[in-house]
Amino acid sequence: MSEPIQVFRAGERPERPTTQTAGMQRDELLSLPDSWAGFVSTPPGSVSDWHHHGEYNTYIYAISGRVRLEFGPGGRESVEGGEGDVFFVPKGAVHRESAVGAKGCLVFLVRVGHGEPVVNVDGPSS
Repeated sequence: MSEPIQVFRAGERPERPTTQTAGMQRDELLSLPDSWAGFVSTPPGSVSDWHHHGEYNTYIYAISGRVRLEFGPGGRESVEGGEGDVFFVPKGAVHRESAVGAKGCLVFLVRVGHGEPVVNVDGPSS
């Protein structure tokens, strides 16, 4: 028999501890051996520390605010998006996230892969 279908209702989400990165707040919704789902909120003007998601590909849906992801050699590349946009972060890509503008941002993300879902690092390679 398969596992039952679950509904995670707004305002009734479980509080599950998960690995954090300075500058953002992760809230785990679900963690399985091959996937992870949850929310990340970033306060206005905040920039997270550098991190990557190991062997997980990550799909990020921007719910509110504007999000900037910095990555690449020396962190010199970036992409930016807003409400309704979807980002793809490939496994192992070192990056950091920031909330652009006077409004913080909220995103929903899904990771597909295995291993540790968050690895904090000093920064990207040059």
